[in-house]
Parts: sequence; structure tokens; C-alpha cells
Amino acid sequence: MAMNRVRVNSDAELKDRLVAINRVTKVTKGGRTFTFAAIVVVGDGNGVIGYGLGKAGEVTAAIAKGMESAKKNLVKVPVLKGTVPHEMEVSFGGAKVLIKPAAAGTGLKAGGAMRAVLESCGITDVIAKSKGSSNPHNLVKATIEALSQMRDAYTIAAVRGISMDKVFNG
Repeated sequence: MAMNRVRVNSDAELKDRLVAINRVTKVTKGGRTFTFAAIVVVGDGNGVIGYGLGKAGEVTAAIAKGMESAKKNLVKVPVLKGTVPHEMEVSFGGAKVLIKPAAAGTGLKAGGAMRAVLESCGITDVIAKSKGSSNPHNLVKATIEALSQMRDAYTIAAVRGISMDKVFNG
């Protein structure tokens, strides 16, 4: 799980999306206590993405805490012409995600929590499928893990120490 952590200086360029909000109940001697847990995804629309979980007694406070947590967990992912470089299948917990590149004009074929992550990342054309669990926590983590494991041709050429021509013809 080698994620490419990245530091973003300006908070103004990051856009946040609320993926899910959950009401949690704790039963005490005096009655029930309600708290809220919010999963938030932030991204700059240009390949930088992060997620966070915030818990608080009020919804707005939980979302704010989730945003702060997401800004601390940013990763850089390759986005080529609005799509991903190659196919990737990753599982996290019970959630399994499959992400495939698509031609320009296809649109974002993804559902639920995966759609929020891919939109925040700046991906416009992709085919994505979630298999197994639909738990938004694990879906978000699996999607970000799949995106962070992707490598574009420039990265592969740099790692191997060869030219771009040899990547495709070698």
C-alpha cells in the first residue's frame, strides 16, 4: 500500500464532496445519545484526491472534521486525457472495485461512493464497477487505493530508466 502522498499549499483549490453521513446511537443510562459520522472526499480536479472521516454531535461539525482529515491524506493519481492509464482491480475489506479506461465522450460510468471519488479527482471518462460490499467506507478506500496504484507511461519509463519509445516498442 505505497500511496504517493502529496502536499497541497492552497486550501482554496480543493473542492469537497460529502459521500455518506451516518447517524450513530449510543444508549446510556440517561437515554440515547446521537452522533454523526461523515465521509468526505476532497480533490482539486487535477489528480489530487483525499478522503477523511469526521465524527461529531452535529452534522456540520462532522463534515468540517471530515474535510480537515481529508486534507491531511492527499494522494496524487495519474489522469490522462480525462481517463485512467490502465485497468485496475483492487479490494479493500469486503469491497472490490474495477476501474477501466474509456474513450472520450463515454462519461463517468460509476455509482455511489466511487463516483464522488472519481469526480473529485478530475476523471471524466471511465467505466467503474463495484463488486461485493457497498459499504461507502471501504468503497472509497478501495477506489483511492486503485487510483494510487496506477502508473502512467512516463512514470514507467523513469523507473526503468528507458525512453518513452522503448516503453511501447520494447
